[in-house]
Amino acid sequence: MRDTVGHGTKHDELIQAGTKQGRRRGMGGLVPFVGPAMVVSVAYIDPGNFATNIEGGARYGYTLLWVVLMANIVAMLFQSLSARLGIVTGKNLAELCRAHFPRPLVWVMWVVSELAAMATDLAEFLGGAIGLSLLFHIPLMAGMVVTGVATYVLLMLEQRGFRRLEIIIGSLVGVVGVCYLLEVFIAPVDWAAAGFGLVSPRLPDGFALTIAMAIIGATVMPHALFLHSELTARRMPPRGDIERRRLVKYSDIEVVVALGVAGLINIAMVLMAAAAFHPGHADVAKIETAYRTLLPLLGGAAATVFLVSLVASGLSSSVVGTLAGQMIMQGFVDFRIPIWVRRLATMLPAFVVVWMGFDVTRALVMSQVALSVALPVPMVALLWFSTRRQLMGPACGRILLAAAILAAVVVLALNVALLLNTAGVPLPGMKP
Repeated sequence: MRDTVGHGTKHDELIQAGTKQGRRRGMGGLVPFVGPAMVVSVAYIDPGNFATNIEGGARYGYTLLWVVLMANIVAMLFQSLSARLGIVTGKNLAELCRAHFPRPLVWVMWVVSELAAMATDLAEFLGGAIGLSLLFHIPLMAGMVVTGVATYVLLMLEQRGFRRLEIIIGSLVGVVGVCYLLEVFIAPVDWAAAGFGLVSPRLPDGFALTIAMAIIGATVMPHALFLHSELTARRMPPRGDIERRRLVKYSDIEVVVALGVAGLINIAMVLMAAAAFHPGHADVAKIETAYRTLLPLLGGAAATVFLVSLVASGLSSSVVGTLAGQMIMQGFVDFRIPIWVRRLATMLPAFVVVWMGFDVTRALVMSQVALSVALPVPMVALLWFSTRRQLMGPACGRILLAAAILAAVVVLALNVALLLNTAGVPLPGMKP
């Protein structure tokens, strides 16, 4: 790829080799293309998800499972559009915004997207640091320093080829998945209630709306929508319409599989929190409290597995978030800063939060609400470009576009409901 993500010679050789392999017919051609959706899926299981899913499951049991399911379906729709945009145009979403939109609008979109990227990194960085702090019994500040060094080392690996970083990130995602598979088997889940919660949309009160919006913000993340188009833009340039259709098909398969796994992990988080905390510990709203409550409830093994998954999630998502921030800046304003400068700048808000004594888990949840409010920027931009036939051709079918538009309307409606609820406006059918 370019200066933003993976710019070493080894990376270029890997992409060229993958391009030749990807032109095989059949599912064998999918193998070299695997990576983009897997990388962005990290954003869907980051520490922000831990915070929102734990609080949602602890406070409301299985009631908000439908929000997790809906958010994952929305994510699949828009990540598919983002991937198609990169494959068809050879450019990422931010670059296309710079090329097609008025300059003042581009600057506003860039500022909103940068703030969203910083909110993302706040959650990811704090989550990894909390996990290390609890796992190794070290001060939170020390955990933050270790997390910062570890993520910087991983970012340096990207200089030697993005495929290597993809493998590491994929391994960390696997760790999170295995950990929560174990948690579901350890926790006493009420599967009948869980099934009802998945298919019964309801919000008991105003705070449930806030948690629902936080879950959506933690799942459908703005920086992931920008990054996916970058990861597919130059990975395997198609040589014609036939190859382009085949790459779109392979991309859709990878999106469904990667985000399907991420969705199951999110559902597992809510199941664990609902089963372990809701019956007698509904007030659990902090990651640290969740860990300490798990010790007597489910044993030391379950608590340790919880922390290992949190650390793996924090490290991998923090790396991806930093790379996305670089791409957003270069795409919107054609400017790039050294990766260590961006890493340092995005760590500072987390240090300020801890230094000033804020509730770090509450900061995580509210950062996800902020992401949900910023989400319409990339969603609307993606829809605008996807409906431009002169730009995208037949790459985006009517059914996909109709479903994506409906999903955007739902997210926007929930955003409006959140703003009204925050302003004290009573909403029908919902307790304040």
